[in-house]
Amino acid sequence: MENEVVTAVATADWGKYIGAGLACIGMAGAAMGVGNVAGNYLSGALRNPSAAASQTATLFIGMAFAEALGIFSFLVALLLLFAA
Repeated sequence: MENEVVTAVATADWGKYIGAGLACIGMAGAAMGVGNVAGNYLSGALRNPSAAASQTATLFIGMAFAEALGIFSFLVALLLLFAA
């Protein structure tokens, strides 16, 4: 009987870990998004160096939005692990 209780608790923890792992996929997506933003900026700056200075603000805003999504998914993962 005692073994059944331990198994039920361990099974409940599996759901937390699987959910947190799935939420971490968002962090990988954010990393790819930041790389995409930086790569496109670099490509445009190499094509037209005189316009690169005016596009740096757009670069940082795009990186901030992409990184914010990664932080949100990290927060969801932490909430699933420790609050649920």
